[in-house]
Amino acid sequence: MTDKKVALVTGGSRGIGKACALELARAGYDVIINYAGNEEAANKTVKEIKALGQNAAAKKFDVSNKETAETAINEILAEFGRIDVLVNNAGITRDNLFMRMKDEEWLSVINTNLNSAYFVTQPVSKIMIKQRSGSIVNMASVSGIYGNAGQANYSAAKAGMVGFTKALAKELASRNIRVNAVAPGFIQTDMTKDLPVDKIVERIPLKTLGQPEDIAKTVKFLAVDANYITGQVIGVDGGLVI
Repeated sequence: MTDKKVALVTGGSRGIGKACALELARAGYDVIINYAGNEEAANKTVKEIKALGQNAAAKKFDVSNKETAETAINEILAEFGRIDVLVNNAGITRDNLFMRMKDEEWLSVINTNLNSAYFVTQPVSKIMIKQRSGSIVNMASVSGIYGNAGQANYSAAKAGMVGFTKALAKELASRNIRVNAVAPGFIQTDMTKDLPVDKIVERIPLKTLGQPEDIAKTVKFLAVDANYITGQVIGVDGGLVI
């Protein structure tokens, strides 16, 4: 049990999620990271958070499963006493042309990238409503705003995140809970390492890929500093969607 503020970051062991977890730790939050499979990476991130002077824990659970998500969040509440910030970051890609897309490619992306936000946010929002305070930051994408060929599944899920963010912001504002989203462009992570970087950079006005820290700083701003901002989607994309 702690009086310190607590953040939960889904998909927090690597990439953007890890950067968000570390940034929130630097802002003085104890941080719980959720992860799917890479225990070594999760434990390494926990050590880095603790090195910053904050308490931390790694929780392995499937965000796309309602029961396991609810159980894990109840365990987090029992251990940490509160949840002040939720970052819905967990996500996967299963890219394919729509006419060739398999059911599993569609369903796994919708379940992990969109349905998970429902399964995780509902129990967390009940905690925040009792606290009468909280901040939720959802990970959208430029793909959910302007679409991307070969990513009908991913674009649909991320567009859903945009609508989810705006609707939830309206519902929870009276309880002093803010809900915003970040829409990353092409960020240098494991998810983008096999993409044709030279061709992508040509399309970006700032002529470079972003870094996970670019997203993390925006997440921290929305979660911690932006007291009068809710229902917004902030693009962090080097100008890609101008």
